[in-house]
Amino acid sequence: MINISNLKDNFELCKKKLELKGYTGDLNNLNIQINSKNSLQTELDELKNKKNSVSKQIGIKASNGEKIDVLKKDSDGLSSEIEKKQIVFNDLKTDLEAQLLEIPNLPDDDVPIGSDESCNKEIDIKIYNQTSGGPDHVEIGEAIGLLDTDSANKLSGSRFVVLKGKLAELQRALILLMLDEAKENGYEEYYVPFIVNSDSLVGTGQLPKFADDQFSVGENKFLIPTAEVPLTNIYRGETINSDHLPVKMTSHTPCFRAEAGSYGKDTRGMIRQHQFEKVELVKFVHPETSEEHLEELVNNAASILDRLELSYRKVILCTGDLGFSAAKTIDLEVWLPSQDCFREISSCSNFRDFQSRRMNTKIKDGKQKYYPHTLNGSALAVGRTLLAILENNFEKGVGVHMPKALKPYLNFDLIEIVK
Repeated sequence: MINISNLKDNFELCKKKLELKGYTGDLNNLNIQINSKNSLQTELDELKNKKNSVSKQIGIKASNGEKIDVLKKDSDGLSSEIEKKQIVFNDLKTDLEAQLLEIPNLPDDDVPIGSDESCNKEIDIKIYNQTSGGPDHVEIGEAIGLLDTDSANKLSGSRFVVLKGKLAELQRALILLMLDEAKENGYEEYYVPFIVNSDSLVGTGQLPKFADDQFSVGENKFLIPTAEVPLTNIYRGETINSDHLPVKMTSHTPCFRAEAGSYGKDTRGMIRQHQFEKVELVKFVHPETSEEHLEELVNNAASILDRLELSYRKVILCTGDLGFSAAKTIDLEVWLPSQDCFREISSCSNFRDFQSRRMNTKIKDGKQKYYPHTLNGSALAVGRTLLAILENNFEKGVGVHMPKALKPYLNFDLIEIVK
C-alpha cells in the first residue's frame, strides 16, 4: 500500500508516477475523501473529548448530590452525534481502504519510462556457447521420449506437462542445486503451505487486483501463485527486531496461475503453464539498504545461470511493464536458441515498504518503529531452466548433455535420443 502521507504531501508527483504505471483511478476524488476522513477524525476526537469532560462533571456533581439532568441530556446528545459521525467515518474508511488496495506502488526514479516491454533496458549480458535455431524443447522432449504433453492433457487439460525418467530427475537436480546455492548465500530454507487465505494474497498484492489469475480451492482458500506469498506473509502483523535484519528466506514450491490475461500466448510446451516449480528468494531489509540488497538478489539468481553456463542478460523493466507491487524490477532473461531471443527466467523486485504496509509488518529499533522494505526474486523458474538446458545443450543425433554443475546431483551425463 502506498504511503498516504506521501500521497498528500507530494500529490502531483505521485499522480504522475502512477499514471506512468497505467493507473487510471480518480486520485483527485481520493484526495478529497482522505481530507474528509481526516476532518471527520478531528471532529470525532473533539466530540469524544467533550463527552469525557461532561462525564467527569456528571461524576463530580453526582457525588456532591447536585442535579445532573442537564448534563445527562448533553451527554446523551453528544453520544448520539458521535454514533452518527462514527458510522459515516467507518463507511468512508472502509471505502478508502478498498480504493488504496487497488493503487499500485510508485516506480523508483531510475526506472525507465515506457509503455510496454519494448521500452525495457538491457543493463548487462553474459554469453556462453550461444547458438541460434534448432529444435525447441518440445521437439527435443519428444526426441528423448521423456516430455509427455498428451498424458498431461488427458489428466488436466492444456498448459500442463508430465516429465518422465531422466527428465524428471533433471528437474529434481535443478531444485536441489538452487536450494543449495541459496543456502550458501545465507537464505534459510522453509517448507510452506501451498494453499493460502485471501489476507495473504492481499498482503503481497495479488488481491484484489488480480483475482482472475488465482486458483480458488474453496471459501477463502487459494493455491499459491508463488512462494513469495506464504514466505512474506509469515511476518504479516508481526514486529521484527532490527537485530534480525536482513531476514533472508527461500523455499521450493509448485506455483499455480490461471494465466487469465494471457489467452493464446505461449501455449506450446513449458513456457507458460498453470502449474510449475520455482525456488523463491525473499528478503526483509532496512529501508536504507534495499537498493544494494536488490543488486545482491539479482546476482544470487544470476549465479545459477553462470554455474549452468547458460547465456543470459539483465533487463530493468520500464514503468509500463513494472508489476503492480514493485518499485523496481530487474529481470534475468535466458537465451532460447529455438526462439532466437532471450526469455524471462527470473524477476527480482524491490517493493520498498509497499507490502509491509499492506501486511502491517514493522521493525523495532529501540523505541523507534518503521516499515521494512521487502524484496523477492526467483532463483530460478525451474521449468524454464530445464527447457533452456534442453535447447542449449542438445546435440543432434546424440541427445542432451548435462551441465557440469549438476554432476553432484545426477548419475548420468547425457539424456540420449530415442533411436
